[in-house]
Amino acid sequence: MEAKFEELIEGYITGNIGISEAFLTKELSEALTVNLLALSRDGGLTTAGIGNDAVKATAITIRSDKTSWLDAASRNSAEMEFLDLVARFIGYMNETCYTGLNAFEFHYALYEKGAFYGRHKDQFRNNNSRKFSMISYLNEDWQTTDGGQLVIHHEGRAAQNISPNSGKTVFFKSDILEHEVTAASRPRMSVTGWLKQI
Repeated sequence: MEAKFEELIEGYITGNIGISEAFLTKELSEALTVNLLALSRDGGLTTAGIGNDAVKATAITIRSDKTSWLDAASRNSAEMEFLDLVARFIGYMNETCYTGLNAFEFHYALYEKGAFYGRHKDQFRNNNSRKFSMISYLNEDWQTTDGGQLVIHHEGRAAQNISPNSGKTVFFKSDILEHEVTAASRPRMSVTGWLKQI
């Protein structure tokens, strides 16, 4: 697993964004997908908002995905495995890069057909606890023609388009890179969150 951690860190150091094509195992990705689809079927997803509790708004013109937060006390085996993986990555980051990370938060995200998220940064204006953004994708057999790319806007160079293929994880600084999610022609799923310092 350390090789996958290094893959994310090295990509971030050299190009401001780390990408691991197979950060999640196929089994873990499939189990998380089952959970997300069950939440969607049972009404467990809510329309995402903009901002934190201090500055809360729902803006369908900015984003149109649906989410459900992962509970740190979850007894679901796939969620426990995923959150343990994140905790191990934070420990590795602290040992090798001295980041001082000490918390995290993640949610399931479902972009239904045509849903999108406009250009934005992930750090709140009134709270800088989010240090790194981390997105793990759950989409089997995703094709470029399906849309739903994560578009990273780099200063001084062309935008980078990233397809949300199952197992892939993307990692970048929350307060630096503006990014967006383009509309897709089929449902698009991920587990998205932030590594924090509080």
